[in-house]
Amino acid sequence: MFEEERKQKIVLFVEKNSRASVQELSQEMGVSESTVRRDLKELEEAKLLKRTHGGAVSLQSVNFEAAYPDKEDHLLDEKQRIARKAVEMIQEGDAILLDAGTTTLQIARELKNFSNIKVITNSIMALNELRDCRNIEVSITGGMLRPDTMAFVGPMTERSLDMVRVDKTFLATNGLDLREGITTPNMLEAATKRKMIAVAKQVILLADHSKLGQISFSKVADVTEMDHCIIDSGASDKFIREITQLGVDFTLV
Repeated sequence: MFEEERKQKIVLFVEKNSRASVQELSQEMGVSESTVRRDLKELEEAKLLKRTHGGAVSLQSVNFEAAYPDKEDHLLDEKQRIARKAVEMIQEGDAILLDAGTTTLQIARELKNFSNIKVITNSIMALNELRDCRNIEVSITGGMLRPDTMAFVGPMTERSLDMVRVDKTFLATNGLDLREGITTPNMLEAATKRKMIAVAKQVILLADHSKLGQISFSKVADVTEMDHCIIDSGASDKFIREITQLGVDFTLV
């Protein structure tokens, strides 16, 4: 394994597990502990993790939330594959609810061939994508706008959602952990997502593999509350085995 490849694997391992010891990393990477310590020093200098006594921790705390522009192009191919599979679940005549997120934005971009659907969203980006589609009835929830996610959230958004019932909600997430559930850094966003779940006949969760095993500050729901999950094929064998054991309906793309 080349040095740069090893360092990338160390960062991914620490981010996935939130923390790691030098001994764990030594075993995982198949190198000496002294090599791991040198790598951790260089990775900390590059601001990719934080060293601790005996190991390292992820810089991405449960309260971390990347800004929308920083997320939009990340794992774009995976998000597009997830979106195309999601669109296959939509039928003419459906009323659908699109959560705010970079993957749900890809769904909005795939909807233009439909001629008889209703779309409700709390996403400024999705609204902008669909604004000229005269064959689709588009509604925006309103509420308090969070610039980091370009999403309307809060009590006004929830009251707006109380007025509708939809066939399908397409839900975005920051974290999907099989024990801790679906999580997001912001409590208002979490409450809005819970309302989106409550008003739908069917809830479809969208999660690229970077979200798997991640835990954020505010819980939205348990994974078992989802009717279906669409996950890209970057999911680990361990994750696939465990989600199958839980009995959660899912599709890999």
